[in-house]
Amino acid sequence: MIRVLIAEDHPLFRDALVNALATDPDVDVVGAVGTGGAAVVEAARTCADVIVMDLEMPGGSGVGATAEILATGSDARVLVLTSHDDDRNVYAALRAGAHGYLMKSASAEEILAAVAALARGDGMFSGTVVDRITRHLTTGGRSGASGAFPELTSRERDILELMARGHSNTFIADHFVLSLKTVSNHVSNLMTKMGVENRSAAVAKARDGGLGQPKD
Repeated sequence: MIRVLIAEDHPLFRDALVNALATDPDVDVVGAVGTGGAAVVEAARTCADVIVMDLEMPGGSGVGATAEILATGSDARVLVLTSHDDDRNVYAALRAGAHGYLMKSASAEEILAAVAALARGDGMFSGTVVDRITRHLTTGGRSGASGAFPELTSRERDILELMARGHSNTFIADHFVLSLKTVSNHVSNLMTKMGVENRSAAVAKARDGGLGQPKD
């Protein structure tokens, strides 16, 4: 029996996933949550074999949740199921440790096949993602995303730029007209994607990558 945890913030799509997976007698849906934070908690509680993970959720992104779950030494395998197949999201998910990546346009049969494949220890990626990975390898790791840190969203990269210049969260919040909590969440997410444990390490890595330099 394959124990599956679903992390998806849209209730209707989450319910549809539960119903689709429940048609397979070899699948046991052990949980269905709507936030990244809840996915981390339930992954540990349920000892899920496969986690079907959306990327954009409140309470922590799917990328951050994937990295956090796998960092604990969990044996769970993560299948990203998203509507985004751009370079930034694909590479961020792969860096976080995702074992599969499908689009939400996939059929129920394709999702079930992916769950079974991951449970066997295999990977499963949509055709467009395979194309991106192939291009990434054949171009020596240069993705189509411009600039350093393509795994970051444009907002996260803008915030990292200001961090690299030595600005505080308060300054950043005022600069972008955001709440301090929103800025704090962005900082936490970007540090997870960058694989660093604290702000100082993020700033150092950002400066090594060319951010925070004076503009000509």
